[in-house]
Amino acid sequence: MTRHPGPDRRVQKTRALLHSALASLVHEKPYDDIVVKEILGRANVGRSTFYEHYRDKDELLERGIREMLHGDAQSTRACSHGTTGELLRFSLPFLEHVEHSRHQGRLPLGAGGSATVHEHLRRVLESMLADELRRSVGPSDVVPARLLARHVAATFVLTLEWWLEHPTLSAREVDARFRALVVPTLERMLGG
Repeated sequence: MTRHPGPDRRVQKTRALLHSALASLVHEKPYDDIVVKEILGRANVGRSTFYEHYRDKDELLERGIREMLHGDAQSTRACSHGTTGELLRFSLPFLEHVEHSRHQGRLPLGAGGSATVHEHLRRVLESMLADELRRSVGPSDVVPARLLARHVAATFVLTLEWWLEHPTLSAREVDARFRALVVPTLERMLGG
């Protein structure tokens, strides 16, 4: 059996440093005010190394979001039931990650500085959900996969933003509200 090795440890470490640096900066100032030079300084990584891995800070952010969503979804794959459960398996782990960050003293993004990051989250999530919908249920004449994915992704981000206004709720409570908004539509469209 042939093994396909993933990125070596140095590459993984460099990427982790860059993701961590961007995440910490995002909690300190608006995303649009962050420049690559600041990320490099925080990560202690050279400019040429950064550009070997990422085109710009947007690609760094989007890959970080994708990896987080993919990792969260993988960790809950076993307990998801049905097409709808499989599709939404990312939500509670992602919200628990945000909740954990709050408890660790890393404040979540403020409403003012979050719009750009949330838009990246919505786009990445929409793309991932659309791909999964096309694979699992195929095309639909009623609601195209991309539109349904956009609905779920936009509702998730809307719920996340709403949580910023109601910070006393737990991740489970917020997840329940998100699911109340999207599960009926998904079950009607996907049959469970």
